[in-house]
Amino acid sequence: MADDVDEQDRESRDERLITLVELLFFAYRDFTAESDAILDKDGLGRAHHRVLHFVRRQPGLRVTDLLAILKITKQSLARVLNELIAGEWIDSRIDGEDRRARRLALTPKGEELAQRLAHHQVGQIVRALGANGTDGPKEVEVRRFLLALIAQDEREHVQALIAGASKRREL
Repeated sequence: MADDVDEQDRESRDERLITLVELLFFAYRDFTAESDAILDKDGLGRAHHRVLHFVRRQPGLRVTDLLAILKITKQSLARVLNELIAGEWIDSRIDGEDRRARRLALTPKGEELAQRLAHHQVGQIVRALGANGTDGPKEVEVRRFLLALIAQDEREHVQALIAGASKRREL
């Protein structure tokens, strides 16, 4: 009898957790839908969006650092970067200290696109958090939850990256 109850509790918990997985899928679909439409007008996609986002947050970012952030192959990044450079969204320059390294920055055209994409997604976050949700307990809980989804050995690095980007944007 007790084993039957434990099994039912486990199945109920598993079903609730699968529902959370589904909600994440649907939330991501809708979180990216408008951005996808904006990007599609210029023949760009989500990979381009991620590059634009991180270069905007960290002007002068080295290509090698971007590879580490995105965890994609050099070939994949090269294709996306070449398209962004050719479309004049990103500027790539040789590093003054290390001639083997390239530094990335958004062009005015890239800044405008990245800002439009960010503005839309920030609006979605604000709506999801609700009135007075930002800078409050809800935001803290959402941050904790999202951070917990990140691999444990990456969390400290991600937090430092985000903190550094925020400071650079304030200057």
